[in-house]
Amino acid sequence: MDTEKDLPEKERILFLEGKLNRLENDLAQKIREIEVEKALEKVRVKALDMRSSAELSETSTILFQQLKELNIDAIRSGVGIFDDEGNAIELWVTSVSDDGHFYFILDYVNVNVHPVFENIIDAREARKPYVLTNLEGKDLLHYYKTMSTHAGIPNRGGLIYSENFYSFYFSAGTINVVTNQALTDEELDIMLRVTDTFGLIYTRFLDLKRLEEQAILIKEEKKTLEAALDNLKATQSQLIQSEKMASLGELTAGIAHEIQNPLNFVNNFSEVNTELIDELEQEANAGNTDQVKAIARDIKENEKKITHHGKRADAIVKNMLLHSRSNTGQKEPTDFNTLCDEYLRLSYHGMRAKEKNFNVIIQTEFDKSIGKISIVPQDIGRVLLNLYNNTFYAVKEKARQDSAGGYDPKVTVTTSLKIPAAAGGAVVQLTIRDNGNGIPPNIADKIFQPFFTTKPAGEGTGLGLSLTYDIIKKEHGGTISVESKEGEQTTFTMQLPANITIV
Repeated sequence: MDTEKDLPEKERILFLEGKLNRLENDLAQKIREIEVEKALEKVRVKALDMRSSAELSETSTILFQQLKELNIDAIRSGVGIFDDEGNAIELWVTSVSDDGHFYFILDYVNVNVHPVFENIIDAREARKPYVLTNLEGKDLLHYYKTMSTHAGIPNRGGLIYSENFYSFYFSAGTINVVTNQALTDEELDIMLRVTDTFGLIYTRFLDLKRLEEQAILIKEEKKTLEAALDNLKATQSQLIQSEKMASLGELTAGIAHEIQNPLNFVNNFSEVNTELIDELEQEANAGNTDQVKAIARDIKENEKKITHHGKRADAIVKNMLLHSRSNTGQKEPTDFNTLCDEYLRLSYHGMRAKEKNFNVIIQTEFDKSIGKISIVPQDIGRVLLNLYNNTFYAVKEKARQDSAGGYDPKVTVTTSLKIPAAAGGAVVQLTIRDNGNGIPPNIADKIFQPFFTTKPAGEGTGLGLSLTYDIIKKEHGGTISVESKEGEQTTFTMQLPANITIV
């Protein structure tokens, strides 16, 4: 027959009733599926909001509520998290009191406290999707007595005949349900879906928790590194100050020797003038006017020499004060040749103060066209002193190693004004060359690095050339380079902008 219309009326009615039943069943299944998805979504949303494990209590409560709404007759439900190291399970359990109110229990249970938990571990090792433990009569009463003693689940007195303990597995733990009646296949399927959903979200929660812990560690490490950086900066400042004081000590030794020369002249001419004044009185008393005038002229010439050498001593003291005072960063017109010459002699005499037998041939060639350039004189003075000290140290060490006695230490200092043929400003160049031991090629590119030194321990901080580089490059926009041939010579070349030269 083609359609139900061709059936006899009785059969047609039965056919339609069957069709209606199928439609009702389909509709019921769809409604049930919607209810299940709605319950899953509520569990999912709550789990996604978790930011700490303490929020598992709220998630457990939502889970219990949704099981009730799905007509799954749960006595208790919750989440269990495995603690493999502690051989325990952390239980977040929600139930309902006799007066109909929800209550929450947090238990930390050793897996050996009762066979229910031992079964959970055994099934987990067997990789089962879930485990069921049924307890009846005395076994059930013993369970509640045990749990009231070792955990927070209250002892249930009276008549309890049978309960089913279900645990559904996800990677980090279980979803647990306790029921009076065994779960149907549909209810088991719902619980497996709930567990899969929660398991994925809990994995995300663990990842988020690890990221937050890492963020805290990174923040703490950042604080530690910042503190270490502050300490490093403080230490570096102390070392820089120590380097400056060391150069000041060397400068002072040079000044002590350098200033002795003009003081000797001042003292000698003063003594001569004292004698001339005595002669002047005698000639004046004798009426020898011409002789008096001649002696007066000699006294006047001597006074000029005293003034000249006094000013020379005064200039040396002023340079020392410039070198030792705090850096103001203010550039000022400075006679570059004079500065180079003064610090050359001060460095040499400073070396002589430490090494009485130290001698060196010094040759200078200063370009008189340079005039004054705008620099920070005390900083460039430190640069010059450091370069000269390194140069004299190099030739001194080679002289010390010269057992044959045929070595003559020599230092050549040259200044020049370089005017480029192409576009660009003129530069003032200082060249310092020595015939010392030279610098090995493998360390030549390291000498301007902070704390690197070729001197023995205690003789150098390794900051001298580093500070020199910073002063020339960063503060004055200049350049410094070194060329060396090991065992023969070293040449330092420094260039400073001369575009503001004052003639």
